[in-house]
Amino acid sequence: MTNDTPPDAPVVLQVLPALHGGGVERGTVEIAAAIVRAGGIALVASAGGPMQAEVERAGGRCFTLNLDTKSPFGIWRNAGRLARLIRAERVDIVHARSRAPAWSAWLAARRTGAAFVTTYHAPYGERPRLKRAYNAVMARGEVVIAISHYVAGLVAARHGVAPSRIRVIPRGVDPAVFDPAAVGADRLAALAQAWGVPAGAPVLLLPGRLTSWKGQRQMIDALARMRHREAVLVLVGSDQGRRRYAEGLAAQAARLGVAGRVRLVGHAGDMPAALLLSDIVVSASTEPEGFGRVVIEAQAMARPVVATGHGGAAETIAHGVTGWLVPPGDAAALAEALDAVLDLPAAGRAAFGARARAAVQTRYTVAAMQQATLDVYRGVRRTR
Repeated sequence: MTNDTPPDAPVVLQVLPALHGGGVERGTVEIAAAIVRAGGIALVASAGGPMQAEVERAGGRCFTLNLDTKSPFGIWRNAGRLARLIRAERVDIVHARSRAPAWSAWLAARRTGAAFVTTYHAPYGERPRLKRAYNAVMARGEVVIAISHYVAGLVAARHGVAPSRIRVIPRGVDPAVFDPAAVGADRLAALAQAWGVPAGAPVLLLPGRLTSWKGQRQMIDALARMRHREAVLVLVGSDQGRRRYAEGLAAQAARLGVAGRVRLVGHAGDMPAALLLSDIVVSASTEPEGFGRVVIEAQAMARPVVATGHGGAAETIAHGVTGWLVPPGDAAALAEALDAVLDLPAAGRAAFGARARAAVQTRYTVAAMQQATLDVYRGVRRTR
């Protein structure tokens, strides 16, 4: 704490495994910025990563610890290190965002008397049965932030957390960044050329890291079933070293006769442009997602969205009003929905997009997420 820091400024330490790209990391940066703007001190402990620079640009300070370890000894050792950090920096609130570092953070908070808050980010798997005990640390917060009503229900049912301790705070997007008017024609043209998209071909975009539960296989199957044979499927997302899975997707496309209409383009550095270039954005996850940020990002860009109707997507899409929901794992239903959307006139698709963007601006902004989280911090400090 510096000499010019107000004595009552809240000091919040966010704890997560690392600062690579992802929704947890993005939320950490956004909350760090909000803490600083509110006059507090934002600290982040992790194993480091490229997004550490973003935390620092937001006015936060980073501490590098081996918090991405899952070994019991490593977790115990990190608890001691975090406790020393909490005392040295006079931390008021420890906010844990992932399970392994949450165990260290919980132990450290107990040793130091700091408040402990968690964000329950996902419907964590519970097999084998020992996993439920491992996951339970995320329900030990004085306040447990759930990123959707779906996740809040899981927290209550699995861990017996009283509703009074759960706060539903959905993820958010910055509508100034994800704004169709902010993306120039040059960005769209560059992306279309890089992806090899033929002029006039409808673009179906499925963003998400290449992993089986994200539904890339079902999406390729759906593409082969569609009536709109001119549509091109773009799979955006890193394979994260899963070369065999990526190769399997390419082989599947060749086997179904659609290899010429499938693009595996890896990571996209300009997601607003990627979304705007698409005619339909798809979320085909076969397992329920805790929230699904890609849905609201696409809606903010006024794109029609087709998603599997479970998890967070069932909350962010009003079927037939701001998008379409289909049964998970059902390639035939997905193909039928995609054809139905492409059958709509351009004005009809634009109307869906406009309603979706308006819904995001009302309910799912970064500013709303930041304010709600700051309110949690204030409430915790008041009760103490």
